[in-house]
Amino acid sequence: MRNFLFVGGNFDGLNVPTASDLDAVQLPKAGAGKHVYHRETLTVADVSVTFYRHESLTPEEVLDRFVEHYKAWCVSRPGSRL
Repeated sequence: MRNFLFVGGNFDGLNVPTASDLDAVQLPKAGAGKHVYHRETLTVADVSVTFYRHESLTPEEVLDRFVEHYKAWCVSRPGSRL
């Protein structure tokens, strides 16, 4: 089992160990029911990252979250000029 990043829902931002061959994962949510996450891959040139997207998010919303997280990380780094 490998760890994959989960985006959205209660598991947003967490790395959860998951079998590598699953297209969708159901994880428990508070009370009854499950959160459903779909496997996605982001590829730029010859590098790719596999993650699980909450069913309520579009791929565009996930990309926006990645960009906003990266901007926040850059600002909070020691020595940041922003």
